[in-house]
Amino acid sequence: MAVTLRQVTAEDLPLLDTWRQDPKAEGEFNDFGLAATKATVEGNHLIIQSAGEPIGTVSWQEVRYGPNDESRAINIGIALIPSERGRGYGSAAQRLLVGYLFATTPVNRVEASTDVENIAEQKALEHAGFTREGLLRGAQFRDGRWRDLVAYSRLRADNT
Repeated sequence: MAVTLRQVTAEDLPLLDTWRQDPKAEGEFNDFGLAATKATVEGNHLIIQSAGEPIGTVSWQEVRYGPNDESRAINIGIALIPSERGRGYGSAAQRLLVGYLFATTPVNRVEASTDVENIAEQKALEHAGFTREGLLRGAQFRDGRWRDLVAYSRLRADNT
């Protein structure tokens, strides 16, 4: 169940574009009905590998809870190809991503949210050491309706 994270290279771009164009690869909880954009080497995303083969991606974006830099947090996301789901790779990759973000940024908080119906991701986040914080009512518009999300976080102090 060993996974690693690595930077996206130019050689990865055709594969990432293929995944982005396949709703099954993106998964039902990542399908927002948007046109797939071309993958780039730049950006806040890494390749998840198992046995040297790409099996998905992790990504992140900054969120703010106040105007000062100290009030920044990072929200993360994950996408695994269907054949690799349910094997513990998501938890391992998210755990590695949290370590990477705490090592390379000054943020105190890494957070994630997932659809209330996405039980597999809720379990993966909990196995990755995230704390369930609560419900975000009507926070996400997907598949023609507003969806509730479950919020999770890990704080820098949780890693000590």
